[in-house]
Amino acid sequence: MAGNGGRRGAVRKGKKGPTTGSGGVRRRGLEGRGPTPKAEDRPAHKKHAAKKAASGSAARGAAGRGGRQGGPRRGGAPQGSDQVAGRNAVLEALREDVPATALTVMHRIEADDRVREILRLAATRGLPVREATRTEIDRLTDDAVHQGVALTIPPYEYADLDELLKIAEDAFQAPLLIALDGITDPRNLGAILRSAGAFGAHGVILPERRSVSMTASVWKVAAGAAGRVRVAQVTNLNRALAELKSDGLFAVGLDADGDTTSRDIALGSEPVVLVVGAEGKGLSRLTREYCDQVVSIPMAEATESLNASVATSIALYEIAGRRASEGLR
Repeated sequence: MAGNGGRRGAVRKGKKGPTTGSGGVRRRGLEGRGPTPKAEDRPAHKKHAAKKAASGSAARGAAGRGGRQGGPRRGGAPQGSDQVAGRNAVLEALREDVPATALTVMHRIEADDRVREILRLAATRGLPVREATRTEIDRLTDDAVHQGVALTIPPYEYADLDELLKIAEDAFQAPLLIALDGITDPRNLGAILRSAGAFGAHGVILPERRSVSMTASVWKVAAGAAGRVRVAQVTNLNRALAELKSDGLFAVGLDADGDTTSRDIALGSEPVVLVVGAEGKGLSRLTREYCDQVVSIPMAEATESLNASVATSIALYEIAGRRASEGLR
């Protein structure tokens, strides 16, 4: 075809004989070199510099944890830890001697009485105090409302059922436990822990699956009660209820479709585990079958249901009142 004589790599025949092409060098040069590296792994990319700076900051923080504890210093939180954020929440956690590994304070924070007491309590406990920018604390707390302070806490160490029963035994009281069936909102759990502490419950039981767990959000809402009321986590809630019943406890379910009202919790003065269902769904069918009595909160017909934490508080109040009237408290 016309024009093909000038194509690169082609063999041209002329008076001086054939001449060789590129020998496939250019073709091999066009072959792929494997998958494109990630942006942070390419030295010329800005994300590579950011990654390098972040790793350097983490290394400095790890080195700082082995150094002096007297003054603020920069650094990240240990892997697997959680953050209690906010001045009131941090102060309550320190007052209740919640296990903590470090305190992070915003650079040039405007100190009030709470901040001064936080720093004093941290110094008394010998906690490392780290200084950070607002942006760093935002990232550390997942953009929570931290007010310039965050307390690093290790993963929660759950109790077992025997430990909860031992707490009641040591207090010479009939066990009063709370089991949560399908509660997924950390604010509900935090509020239930506060009510448990207020009305003398000896512990709270959570299932491992489809349930809220002990997070920093729970610590914040509980306002110190999380350090006073122990929480157990079980593999299967119904199996745990069966085990508690074999130990002499009665299971009282709290559900909108109860057989009676909370004003008549006949088993309230006995060793009891109060089983609370999720708002809206209530108790699951199998869990309800394990209950010796199911009660509901009396309320106006116009109200469909109560928040789970509010209903739990009312039921605990009724149980505490019954026990007090019988001289059990």
